[in-house]
Amino acid sequence: MSDNLARVSFAVEREQFETPAPAHRGFRLVSSTPSPRARPRIFYAFTAVAGMAAIIVAQLLLSVGISQGAYEISSLQSSQSELGRTAASLSEDLVRVSSPQSLAANAEGLGMVSNSDPVYLRLSDGAVLGAPASASGSQAGAASLVPNALLTGSPLLSQLPDDAAATAGTVAITSAPVVPAGLAAPTTR
Repeated sequence: MSDNLARVSFAVEREQFETPAPAHRGFRLVSSTPSPRARPRIFYAFTAVAGMAAIIVAQLLLSVGISQGAYEISSLQSSQSELGRTAASLSEDLVRVSSPQSLAANAEGLGMVSNSDPVYLRLSDGAVLGAPASASGSQAGAASLVPNALLTGSPLLSQLPDDAAATAGTVAITSAPVVPAGLAAPTTR
């Protein structure tokens, strides 16, 4: 009996330490083709490094493009300021040359004489006011009345070379003269 008792106690102890077998075992299909291999980790590292390199190259190209635009803007601003100075200089020259003293000096240089007896024409009825007389060359010109310090050193039209004087005195008329409506035009001979 002791022998049976030892077997039962051994069996009970054995059941306590053994894990029960699962009631349902899962089945797994086995194919004849080999399973796909996992990608190596070096592929992911290469992809990350290539992505960072692409970002750095794009940033460098963008930076070069922006700095090139900044250089172009700086160049255009300097040329704009130079053109502004040139325009201001030409505007001053135009004001100086179109002054009454310059016009009178050029007229005298071309042989014109100012008339001390002006004659006026009244447009409403075509009447001539004043006594017309020819001007004499002995009268002092208007250029000598009020001197202009800006005109010193500027050449007169009569002192310019022939080709420059021809182009300086040329005026192109693009349309017929404008006659205001309502004013009577006198008959001329």
